Amino acid sequence: MTPSNLSRSVAAVLAGAALGGAVGGGAVALLSDGGTTTVVRPAPVADATRAQVVRTSAGGLTATQLYRQASPSVVQIAATSSSGRATGSGFFIAGNGEIVTNAHVVDGATSLSVKLAGGGQRAATLVGKDDSSDIALLKIDPSGLTITPLTLADSSKAQVGDPTAAIGNPFGLEDTLTTGVVSALHRTIQAPNGFSISNAVQTDAALNPGNSGGPLLDSQGRVIGVNSQVFTGGQNNGFGPSQGSGGNTGLGFAVPSNTVRRVVDQLRSTGKAVHAWLGVQIGDASGRGAAIGGVTTGGPAARAGLRSGDVVLAVDGHSVADSDALSATLDARRPGDHLTLKVRRAGSTRTVTVTLGTRPSSLAGG
Repeated sequence: MTPSNLSRSVAAVLAGAALGGAVGGGAVALLSDGGTTTVVRPAPVADATRAQVVRTSAGGLTATQLYRQASPSVVQIAATSSSGRATGSGFFIAGNGEIVTNAHVVDGATSLSVKLAGGGQRAATLVGKDDSSDIALLKIDPSGLTITPLTLADSSKAQVGDPTAAIGNPFGLEDTLTTGVVSALHRTIQAPNGFSISNAVQTDAALNPGNSGGPLLDSQGRVIGVNSQVFTGGQNNGFGPSQGSGGNTGLGFAVPSNTVRRVVDQLRSTGKAVHAWLGVQIGDASGRGAAIGGVTTGGPAARAGLRSGDVVLAVDGHSVADSDALSATLDARRPGDHLTLKVRRAGSTRTVTVTLGTRPSSLAGG
C-alpha cells in the first residue's frame, strides 16, 4: 500500500517531469569532456528585463545584484553512467566543497564531475543521496578555491508573490538566470522512488532540462528550494537521466529548503536519510481531514488499529485540514515518534496512538 506521505500530488494531478538528464535534440548541444563543441554563453544576466521583479519592500536585491552575488556558488554537474552522460546543476552549501543537487541527476552515476562557475572542472564524490526527497550531497576537493556557500532560508516563511530567481544550466547554457515569483506553496510532488515530497515551492521562473539541482533563490539570494520538476502538460516522464525532457511551462517545483536542510544533515553524518512512515494511503475527506484509503499490512497504522475509511481530524491536538497537511506533519517527524490521532470512524470519533516506523526505500516496498 501507499505510505502516509503520498497524498494528492502535483505529479499525479498535473504530471511532473524531472529537470535533470541528458538533453535531447535542440539548438545547443552539451559540451562533453574534452570535446570541441562551442557552447554559447548567455549574457551575464539572462533576464535583466525583469530585474525590477526581484525586489521586496524590505529592500531586496535586483536581479543583477542577486546574480553577481549567487552565481559563483552555482555549478554544473556531469554524471556519467552506463546509459550515457547526464547533466544538471548544483550549488555549494559549505566552504569545504559540499554541493547540493537532485538525487535524480546523479542516479546510477559511475563518475561525477563538477564544472565551476569561474571555469575549471573537478571530480566529485557522492557523499549520499535520498530518493525520498530527491536530494543528493556531493563533495569536491576545495584546495585553491574560494568558496562562498549559499545560505538555506526558512522555506516556511515564503509567501505567494515573493520574488524568486533560479540560476542553473538549462540545455547546457551555463550560468543562466531566470526570475519570477512564488506561485503557490504547500504543493506535494512525487519523489523518484514513488513517495511524495511535501511543502514544495511552486514558481513561474523558467525552468528547463539542466536546471535540476540548482537553487531557487529569494530576493536576498538565499535558497528557498532546490529546483526539481516542471509541469509538462503530458504524461509523467519519470526521473531517469535519459527522461528529463520536460521544458518550461511556467509551472516549476522546488524541494523546500527546510526539507533540504534536514536531509543534508543526515547525508553528511551517515550518507543516507531516514523518514517517518505511517503506512497508509491517504486522500482528502469530504469536509475536513485526511481520509485513509488503504492500510499497509503490518505497518505502523495497522498495528495501531487504523482502518480504511478512517478520517484523521487532528494530530497531537492540531487540526488536520486535508491530506497535504497530514503529509507535511508526518514529514516533519522522525521514526519512533509517538503521535496521538483524532480519528472519525462511522460517525463517531476516537483517539488512536501511533508509533511511526521507518519509510521503506521505495513505494513498492511499502
